[in-house]
Amino acid sequence: MPRRHQPKGFEILHEDRDVIVGNKAAGSLAVAALWNKEDTIHAALNTYVRKGNARSRKCVFVVHRLDQATSGVMIFAKTEQAQIFLKDNWTTTKKIYYAIVHGRLAQKSGTISSHLIEDEDYVMRSTTDSAKGKLAHTAYAVIKETDKFSLLKIDLLTGRKNQIRVHLADQGHPVVGDDKYGKGDPGHKRLALHSQSFSFIHPFSGKRLTFMAPVPEHFTKLIGPWTSPAIGHNGDGD
Repeated sequence: MPRRHQPKGFEILHEDRDVIVGNKAAGSLAVAALWNKEDTIHAALNTYVRKGNARSRKCVFVVHRLDQATSGVMIFAKTEQAQIFLKDNWTTTKKIYYAIVHGRLAQKSGTISSHLIEDEDYVMRSTTDSAKGKLAHTAYAVIKETDKFSLLKIDLLTGRKNQIRVHLADQGHPVVGDDKYGKGDPGHKRLALHSQSFSFIHPFSGKRLTFMAPVPEHFTKLIGPWTSPAIGHNGDGD
């Protein structure tokens, strides 16, 4: 699809009768927030599917969210039925992220688990009170290290708000550029967190589709080159 026809901040990778999959740019707000309800990817996609028809009631439906500072693959549904299917089958989706964190992890792979709760300032944190928090699991593996940073491949086993950022900060290795959970990171203005691939069962065909988005250039500037999967999709499995 020509770039001029695509919503700003969202490169469309795939579109069919049921879903739109795209690569969200870092800094683009995915869905409405308290401080901004109009300038969002969701709103831009609503305009896109209406194709300039002011009377059209066509719209897209939110399936999941990405933090504003996070880049990468994101999916929207084009019908309410597709949205319900994707949400009902969310446990079958596979979501892989790349993150660059401060320091070197003593344990090079593992799963971080905790109950997460949101406070009155909309900040997520881990809690020992399982009755109040929602259980979250983040699997990770170190794939490259430097003197200052570690590059992690992350399998998001659950999808809680800010889960990856909170869990890595809890380990003493906050994501580079995370000024919310990293206790200030003035030397790095961009969050080094990227939704690299998204695999799901298609609501109409029943086939598993996988989409990938290239990791942003600032990752390479921080950690140097490494082997990364090319962008693409697969209708037969992961």
